[in-house]
Amino acid sequence: MTTGQLVVIGLRLIVPLLILRRPLAGGIAAMLLDATDVIIVEIFGPGGMGAHYQNIDKGLDLWYLGLEAYVSLSWTERVPRLISMWLFGLRLVGVVLFELSGWRPLLFLFPNLFENWFLFVLVIWRFFPNVRLDTWRRCLAWLTVLYIPKLGQEYLLHVAEAQPWAWLKDRLGI
Repeated sequence: MTTGQLVVIGLRLIVPLLILRRPLAGGIAAMLLDATDVIIVEIFGPGGMGAHYQNIDKGLDLWYLGLEAYVSLSWTERVPRLISMWLFGLRLVGVVLFELSGWRPLLFLFPNLFENWFLFVLVIWRFFPNVRLDTWRRCLAWLTVLYIPKLGQEYLLHVAEAQPWAWLKDRLGI
């Protein structure tokens, strides 16, 4: 294992623990770290994440998403909490099926909408307390708005297999 791989894995195990104390900041930090882990590895030299990157990445994703799910269990508003648990379960099923089959489109069919929902709810409660998330109708309307860009992202990453980090590495000169 390379130094870059060890650093990234260490960061992806430790940084998400912030979710337990500061859910919004920790969730954003974990998401950004997930989005840039390939770039961080390259900073430490050649080698990338290796042949098992997808397996390692999905496991580390479930680590921080599981911490977010744990936090969302304490939400006092029933509808957002139930949606959160359902979305986490949906993604968990998708990741397990992907690991068993290796078929990437499963990650598109079982999108990671959970993370978007978790962060959205925390942002609404913190910065827009007048926006109510107390009915299924309201929550499902917001969920639809969140789903549209997420569906595009999941398609690009898991069906078209675009590599946005390659573009970013080129721009940063890494």
